[in-house]
This record gives sequence, structure tokens and C-alpha cells, in this order.
Amino acid sequence: MNYYYITGTSRGIGKAFADHLLKNPANYVIGLSRQKTIEHSNYTHVFVDLTDAAAISSVKFDLHANAQKIYLINNAGALGFIKPVGKLDADTIIKNYTLNLIAPSVLTNAFIACYETTDCEKVILNISSGAGKSPIDGWAVYCSSKAGLDMFSRVVDAEQKIRSENPLESIHRGFRIFSIAPGIVNTEMQVGIRSAERKDFSRVEDFISYQVNNELSEPAVVSEKYIKLMENLGSIKDVLSSIKDYD
Repeated sequence: MNYYYITGTSRGIGKAFADHLLKNPANYVIGLSRQKTIEHSNYTHVFVDLTDAAAISSVKFDLHANAQKIYLINNAGALGFIKPVGKLDADTIIKNYTLNLIAPSVLTNAFIACYETTDCEKVILNISSGAGKSPIDGWAVYCSSKAGLDMFSRVVDAEQKIRSENPLESIHRGFRIFSIAPGIVNTEMQVGIRSAERKDFSRVEDFISYQVNNELSEPAVVSEKYIKLMENLGSIKDVLSSIKDYD
């Protein structure tokens, strides 16, 4: 059996991920989010607020004796209010850093600790963003948290490579980690971006044009591309990449 822990399965890319994976009876999905929108015999939901640090710390991973693959997909994320620094709400800053960076870091730490001695394919997939590589006005918290997620992924990858060179550690297969950006996807986040005020976000017209010109990818299409990559890990070019690199 293949086990997939996915954050943010109530909608968007996370739900599309789960829906696609559940078409295969060899897959079992554990969703983590505040709301449950999936009913399936191979699906378990963990109700958790991923903006609450204490709630995140309480999440536990189960040992799976029959596992061939175990994946953690850190998908949940939020842009938050689009405002320049100096006009942001403090509580929103804290919640968005918690959701975008602290939650995947804590979950990755617990995932590795739990499956350290489990001998199967073990992969962490972080849903990154091009915003983590380019500054965008009004998006300070989102850009910086996604940049932090990229660096966190690089460090974990470096640690796993060092571990693989240690003969005392080689009896168990290590973890693979990737931080892959999805491109511009037709989710509720895009609706919020298009409704931003020009004084708070200079590029609002660009994002309106993405919708007008049908340049937004659908979540189901994007999730299928991710799944194809996960089925062929050797095709992934680096720890950091974009789904567009594989078109």
C-alpha cells in the first residue's frame, strides 16, 4: 500500500491530489485540514488548524507495516491580505508564516522522526511558489515564507545526502525531498489577488489578464503533473524546480 499525507485537502490542489490518488486502490490518503470534503474508503481525515502551532505539534504519523511508499505533501498555504509592510495585521502575519513555513517544517520533522527506520520509498513534496524567488509588492509574508520553505527543503536534502554516505545509516533508505512550484493555478487565491486594490498591489492587472487570457492552470491538471513526477522521481531535476520545467 502507498500512503500519502496531504495538507489542505478540502479544496484546490490538495483536494485534486487526493481525488486523483484515490482512483488507485493501492493508495491510501490521510488529509490534514480544518474541513473535510472527501468521502472514500481509502481516505482518513485529520481535523487540524494549520495556523495553530500547538495543533500542528500534536499531529502524529502512524507506522504502516505494509507500506511500499510513504509521502508527505505539504500543500496548504495562504497569501493572506495583500498590503505593503506597515499596513499588515500582526495576527495575519503570524498565522500566514505558521501555515506556509512553520507547519511544513514541523510536519517534516515529525515525518522523518517517525519513519527513520522504515525501509520503503519516503518522499516529502513541498508545494513551493515562484513568489519565493522574486519579490512581489504586497506579498511580503508569502514571498518570504515560500523562500524559507525552499531553503528548508535544501537543508533537509543536504542532511539526507550526508546521512546516505554514512555506512552505519545505510541499512535504511533515506528520504527524498523536493520543493516544486505549481505555476499560476485557478484557485481561490487567484480570486483574492484579482480583487486587490491597485494602491496595495502594482501587478493586479497582470493577474486579471491571466484569467482573461485563459493562462491559469486547473488544479486537477497541476496535481496530475505532480503525480507523474512522483511516479518517476529520477526525472526531477533538482530539489527546487517548477512544474513548468517538465512541460
